[in-house]
Amino acid sequence: MSASRTPGYSRLNKNHKFSIAGVAALGAAALTFSLVPDNASAEADTKSVAAAAPVAWSAAAGSAQAKTVHSSITQQQVGADKVAKAVAEARAKADAKAQAAAKAKAAADAKAKAEAKKRADARAAASRAAARKPVYANNLDGWIREAMSIMKKHDIPGSYEGIHRNIIRESSGNPRAINNWDINAVNGIPSKGLLQVIKPTFDAYHVAGTKHDQYDPVANIVAACNYAADRYGSMDNVNSAY
Repeated sequence: MSASRTPGYSRLNKNHKFSIAGVAALGAAALTFSLVPDNASAEADTKSVAAAAPVAWSAAAGSAQAKTVHSSITQQQVGADKVAKAVAEARAKADAKAQAAAKAKAAADAKAKAEAKKRADARAAASRAAARKPVYANNLDGWIREAMSIMKKHDIPGSYEGIHRNIIRESSGNPRAINNWDINAVNGIPSKGLLQVIKPTFDAYHVAGTKHDQYDPVANIVAACNYAADRYGSMDNVNSAY
C-alpha cells in the first residue's frame, strides 16, 4: 500500500534537511555572538570603568584639596599685600624725607641769599658813604673844617672864623702846643692842643666819634667848642683866655 500524503505537507528530502540544519546552526552562532562581546567591546568597557574611577576619587577628595589650594592662595595674597604695603610706606617715607631735605635746602639757600644781599647792601652803603665823605687836608684848614662837620651833627655852634681866631691866639696853630707855666701847669694839669684845654675839661666835653686824645687836632677843637658853647654860648664869643 503506498503512503498517504497529508494535504499541504510534502516529505523533506535530504537536501531540505541539510538546509534546515544550516539555518539552525547559523541562528545559534548569531545568538552566541550577540551574547558574548568581542575583545574590542570588552576593552572599551574596561577603559570606561577605569576612567570613571579618578572622577569618583576627585569627587570624594575635591573638597579638602580645594580648601588647601584656597588657603595657599589666601596666604600668598596676604603676603603680597604686606609687601605692597611695606613698599608703599617706604616710598612715602622716602618722599617725605626728600621733601624735607628740599625744604631745608631751599631755606638754607634763601638764608644764604639774604645774608649775601645784606653784605652787598652794607658794602654798597659803605661805598656810598665813603663817596659822600669829604676828604679833609691834614692841616689847620682841614682840621677846622672836619671839626665843624662833627659839631654840626651834634648841634655845637661855632663858625670857621671864631674857631680859627681862637686857635691862632692859643697855640698859633700847633696841635702839640702845651702850657707849662700857668696855674693849670702848677696844679699838674697843663693846657694842651690847638685850643689849649686841660685834661678834666677835655674829658668832660669830649664828643663821641673823635679820638680821646688832647693832642688830636679835631678832637681838641670839638671838645673846646663844646665847652665854649656850654659856658659862653659859642666859641665865636670867646676873645681871650677862657
